[in-house]
Amino acid sequence: MRGASGVTYTFGPGPPSAAVRLLLIATIGAFGVQLIAGFLPGIGADPLVRSADDSIIQWLGMTPALVLRGYVWQMVTYMFLHAGLMHLIFNMLALWMFGVDLEHRWGRTAFFRYYFVCGIGAALTCIAAAYLPFDGFRYVEGFGGFRTAVASIPTVGASGAIYGLLLAYGMLFPHRIIYLLVFPVPSRIYVIIVGVIVLAQSLGGGGAGVAHFAHLGGLIFGYLYLSLGRGGPWAEIKYRYVKWRMNRLRKRFDVHDGGRRWDSRVH
Repeated sequence: MRGASGVTYTFGPGPPSAAVRLLLIATIGAFGVQLIAGFLPGIGADPLVRSADDSIIQWLGMTPALVLRGYVWQMVTYMFLHAGLMHLIFNMLALWMFGVDLEHRWGRTAFFRYYFVCGIGAALTCIAAAYLPFDGFRYVEGFGGFRTAVASIPTVGASGAIYGLLLAYGMLFPHRIIYLLVFPVPSRIYVIIVGVIVLAQSLGGGGAGVAHFAHLGGLIFGYLYLSLGRGGPWAEIKYRYVKWRMNRLRKRFDVHDGGRRWDSRVH
């Protein structure tokens, strides 16, 4: 909207871009299926599976022990499931707010690639955390007060991928303002604050902190992808290699002045 001074005020980055729109539709649609499945009986004899929604989470949520047994699709499908309405709203709001500008910068294919790299990286980090050789991280208080192995607890949500988007936003648009509660801070500072908080939560909560490792994994894999894949040291190494190859190829060709010469081969 336009104010009396002629300054334009907007909320958010505008309409969802193509990749963001597809992710919003798929994730919200999956949550709708979860809501309906919550009213249907569960499948199987497991007493903890009380509804069809529990069955969906069991098969499509990311359970470390099952992934290691071959349920590798869970490292992708868990991103489209959520534990509640507010969980979904916050993730989808962040996907729209940060994802649109990133897709405009990168394009649809590169944005999809980055989103799933961060999401799968978050799953791998969560799996690694579940098998840390420390008793406080391997077990958590479960049903009826019994200690439950963290590796057997499913994780759901797009938060790992969302944290990766937040990191990329802070790196590509470092001076844009994000409100931390009511305080405006540059996005690069916001990312640092969030990273420190997530790290503290991951290391300070024992078994309860394992879920935060998924968020930390999104940040780590996002940073590695951006610094080693799309720029940074790895890009420099690739540039030097290509330059070396070009110099080698150049030596295989004769270089002549203008005009025709029929006494030698000119490539």
